[in-house]
Amino acid sequence: MSHEHPTYDVDRLDRLARRHLWMHMARLGAFGDGEVPIMAYGEGCYLWDAHGRKYLDALSGLFTVQLGHGRKELAKAAKKQAETLEYFPIWNYAHPPAIELAAKLAELAPGDLNRVFFTTGGSEAVESAWKLARQYFRSIGQSQRYKVIARETAYHGTTLGALAITGVPALRTPFEPLTPGASHVANTNRYRHPLADDEQAFAESVADSIEQRILFEGPETVAAVFLEPVQNAGGCFTPPAGYFQRVREICDRYGVLLVSDEVICAFGRLGTMFGAERYDYLPDMITTAKGLTSGYSPLGAVICRDFLAEPFLEGKSSFLHGITFGGHPVSCAVGLRNLELFEAEHVLEHVQANAAELRTRIESLRDVPIVGDVRGDGYFLALELVADPETKAHFTHEQGEDLLRGFLSPRLYEAGLVCRTDDRGDPVVQLSPPLIAGSEEFETIETILRTVLTEAWKRLQG
Repeated sequence: MSHEHPTYDVDRLDRLARRHLWMHMARLGAFGDGEVPIMAYGEGCYLWDAHGRKYLDALSGLFTVQLGHGRKELAKAAKKQAETLEYFPIWNYAHPPAIELAAKLAELAPGDLNRVFFTTGGSEAVESAWKLARQYFRSIGQSQRYKVIARETAYHGTTLGALAITGVPALRTPFEPLTPGASHVANTNRYRHPLADDEQAFAESVADSIEQRILFEGPETVAAVFLEPVQNAGGCFTPPAGYFQRVREICDRYGVLLVSDEVICAFGRLGTMFGAERYDYLPDMITTAKGLTSGYSPLGAVICRDFLAEPFLEGKSSFLHGITFGGHPVSCAVGLRNLELFEAEHVLEHVQANAAELRTRIESLRDVPIVGDVRGDGYFLALELVADPETKAHFTHEQGEDLLRGFLSPRLYEAGLVCRTDDRGDPVVQLSPPLIAGSEEFETIETILRTVLTEAWKRLQG
């Protein structure tokens, strides 16, 4: 570290956290007699907790901190803007940072995705995209089009609309009934799929399930299809060759909008600025957040093709949606500086040059018997864990619970690695290091994972 660490009264913070802080997606009763993990500071690819213990952040916070922790350039951009104009809404007004960032995103986005609607995060971006699709079709005389199609196990957010698009039953059930109109089709998980060895047949099968669903719902009622370039939940499902081109053709055939949900995949995670570029397709909307500011200030966006704005450009029409902090001037200033650093430091080129080494190191873990599959793209990888690698046998619910939450998650943290153990599908370990990571960090990730996964396998056998 290049600066002196602050010190903390950890016992006091732990007591206050237990009493007052409602942590997101957390089992509040799970800490027992153990301390609440308290992350205090970070630099580069590393974090330190309130005790001063060091961890490699192999998750980029939450798929977010693209340029690493402790970047003074981004902190200075926030400070400078806060001293100039700390806040003003973009409700019938504009301010320079929002204008400049919208123009920059339009320059970077593929095709004619030239219109930018700012939010404060990913769930709001997905929610906004669905609302825009609904009002757009109503404005052009197709008011029956309100339904959306997404994929099974896919995660698209936590607001009620975004949650309806989400295809993870365990996240949906506590909040039902959800916003009506969402349905789900097959995802692109090759592992265990009967057509996995035939790329063309597999692509046709999973893409055509979207067409079948459109026909089942009635094409005149379907507004949009929401897809991630690489699906996060379930563990980094990549698309087969030709999949997105076929989906684009299907959407065009029935007049359905294609939304590329890139809250995770945009801004270098796959080695390109947008995931749609990586897989060579043109969506009608791109939803973004996370890496847009490298996490230094909350910001999300819906980037839209020009035709979607046309009904709102004349007369008394307006998109009847807004968010108080959407397009916050400080966040937009940070986003602009973040994208400047991407270019100055050749971040995309760095990911492209180093992704193969990361993949090779993670692939090497296939010799640990508990590892069934390795998949993903760029700096976004997952290992699926299995009870038997030969038969690809699933864990029982009890085994999975004990493995992920009872052992792997705390043991990886204890070993100094922050990553994600996830059971929204089959158990997986997800890796998403900062885009500045290189050989040193990859070696540490591989070493810790090999040690802990081997321990997990022995634990299962015992």
